[in-house]
Amino acid sequence: MKLVKIKEGFIVRKIADTNIVVPIGDNIADFNGFISLNETALFLWKKIAGGTDLSQLANDMTQEYEISMETAQKDIKRFLERLKRADMLDEYA
Repeated sequence: MKLVKIKEGFIVRKIADTNIVVPIGDNIADFNGFISLNETALFLWKKIAGGTDLSQLANDMTQEYEISMETAQKDIKRFLERLKRADMLDEYA
């Protein structure tokens, strides 16, 4: 089972109807750019922020959005890759 969690030092703020990931603390100097979150990405962010396993995350997404497991897994993988590139993700085996 693989657990994922958002690294410390990132929060989401709503600015003019857009959810944006904002670095705080030491991450302010290290973080270039920004990430905006659509409704689905915000759903995933909230689940991952507290730590979750990928299986539970996919199950939650299929229930919330009434999509297939395959679609959920593809969307989750794409979102996690985006977070990894931005160095916002902690992973645990």
